[in-house]
Amino acid sequence: MGRILAIDYGRKRTGLAVTDTLQLIPGGLATVSSHELLKYLEDYFRKEPVERLVVGLPKQMNNQPSESMKYIEPFVRSIQKKWPDLPVEYYDERFTSVLAHQAMLEGGLKKKDRQNKALVDQISAVIILQSYLESKR
Repeated sequence: MGRILAIDYGRKRTGLAVTDTLQLIPGGLATVSSHELLKYLEDYFRKEPVERLVVGLPKQMNNQPSESMKYIEPFVRSIQKKWPDLPVEYYDERFTSVLAHQAMLEGGLKKKDRQNKALVDQISAVIILQSYLESKR
């Protein structure tokens, strides 16, 4: 069984999270510069079997897609073109940054660590993946 990889795509940085091979436990993988993301994924796919990608779907409170979809959709199209057999699903990512900050606060991270945007992106990807897994159970 392959892993499920979650992507919290941003214009500058992208947070990544991945499950174990049994697809039970999500964990942070990395935060990658968005313009290097396809290369990173290509290298990762060579090392690890990935069965599915879950991409954070940014929505506004009125359930409409947010402005950042204009960056995410071309990225997803490039993934689908490069790896046509790899299923890609969108999953609602509303409040993941807020939840990531809350988790960091509850985890006792110092203020300086909580301001680390790369860490916030990675934790957001973990939250997206955890929510996705729970929705499938």
